[in-house]
Amino acid sequence: MITRVRIVSAVCVLAAALSALAACAGPEEPAVTRAPRPAPSASAASPVPAVTRPPTLAPGPAGLTPVFEHGRRTGGKAVALTFDADMTAAQGARARRGERFDNPGLVAALRALKVPATVFMTGRWAEEYPQQARAIGRDPLFEVANHSYSHYAFTDDCYGLPTLPEKRMRGDVERAYAVFRKVGVRAPMPYFRFPGGCYDHRALKALTPVGVTAVQWDVVSADAFATDAGAVAREVLDGVRAGSVVVMHCTRSAAPTTERAVRRIVPELREKGFRFVKVSELIGAAGGRA
Repeated sequence: MITRVRIVSAVCVLAAALSALAACAGPEEPAVTRAPRPAPSASAASPVPAVTRPPTLAPGPAGLTPVFEHGRRTGGKAVALTFDADMTAAQGARARRGERFDNPGLVAALRALKVPATVFMTGRWAEEYPQQARAIGRDPLFEVANHSYSHYAFTDDCYGLPTLPEKRMRGDVERAYAVFRKVGVRAPMPYFRFPGGCYDHRALKALTPVGVTAVQWDVVSADAFATDAGAVAREVLDGVRAGSVVVMHCTRSAAPTTERAVRRIVPELREKGFRFVKVSELIGAAGGRA
């Protein structure tokens, strides 16, 4: 009986000590929601590695959304081809009449050529072509980034696009991410491209809470509404340097020559020693700085 009492007493003392230690450590931190890890196979010999967060740039001056235009000019001839999958919130009627804002042939060409690429997708485009958005987002060759939901401008006087009020800017970007999740795009990147590439201090400030890196470019392909694929290819081939970000489009109606241009651009740049990467690799190599 004495032994039993001593054991119970010891357990109570230990419990009290642990409780006191927890109190000293401060209040419990709230739980953090994380993306689930894939289940390992039964024959796995090692644990599944932790999911790593995509690289982003440090905030700009005064904590504003950082802006990335190109990668390092030294350390290898890497180039990122980026494609804007544009569709505005007001173009649904045109799509119903048969206008095609997608470009499956271009995506197929990139796969055939084994070219990694970053697709800046609007939420409205993903709604119109959910199966294609999902397939692009789940293909390890590509990464999907945010191009707003509506493709409305974040500044005044931006190529005739309707202007988004400042109070709606953050919500428009977040709405696009919500659509990506809804249609099954896997792990969209924390990168954002302003419609038309138009931004100002007000726009950068409005997007600061979203935590994205704004991605611009240093090579304009001029494929929008172009009819000469050779001219588009020459613009890219003449402009690319190490670390370049090339802006192109993934919409048949607005950029009908892009696929043909890409089929010329890719082999010629490879002959010059360039290798194709996603934007995330260029940002990662930048070490957090623009």
